[in-house]
Amino acid sequence: MTYKESFIKFMVECGVLTFGEFTLKSGRKAPYFINCGNYKTGAQLAKLGEYYAECIHANNIPVETLFGPAYKGIPLAVSTVVALSNKFGIDVNYCFDRKEAKDHGEGGMFVGKTLTDDEKVVIIDDVMTSGKALRESMPKLKGAANVDVTGMVITVDRMERGTGDKSAVQEVKEEFGVTVYPIVTMEDIIDAIRNDIVPGKEYLDKMLAYREEYGVK
Repeated sequence: MTYKESFIKFMVECGVLTFGEFTLKSGRKAPYFINCGNYKTGAQLAKLGEYYAECIHANNIPVETLFGPAYKGIPLAVSTVVALSNKFGIDVNYCFDRKEAKDHGEGGMFVGKTLTDDEKVVIIDDVMTSGKALRESMPKLKGAANVDVTGMVITVDRMERGTGDKSAVQEVKEEFGVTVYPIVTMEDIIDAIRNDIVPGKEYLDKMLAYREEYGVK
């Protein structure tokens, strides 16, 4: 089993990936739903960090510091730096932002590594719907130092059109020049159902129809 197949199985086991009929924020009726809020134990978070680390390692993404946007990105960045060290012997820094700058004590907008010019930074987040996390993070990061954002890692690329003809992943690549690396894509999920990695064959036709109607290449 590949790490991608293993991750899809892990999402189903954790109740993060479910199949059925769901009304999304966009109003679309989807045959699947991803709720990353269902990761809730130490063992799950440790395993999740390993999958992020696997994605970084498999794609050879240059990284010196992982940045986790508050709030959801904070535990993801922490678990991933631990996994990179434990599993691959790669010791990198991490930092995260505050929602509001601290005006006492050490002060500032960031906690963790103090960013420097040309530092290779990878942004860690859960899923990308509109690209909001990256759009908010870039000015904060660039305001701290002239860092080199070498990529963003997310759990799932829905491969789904936003308001235009492109997906959020494609839009941020075009707008910021930042490549988004998903651990898995919607096509990987469809293949996992087709190959009996996870249950859900009764939803396969609906998954394919949804992909045909809203998907991007």
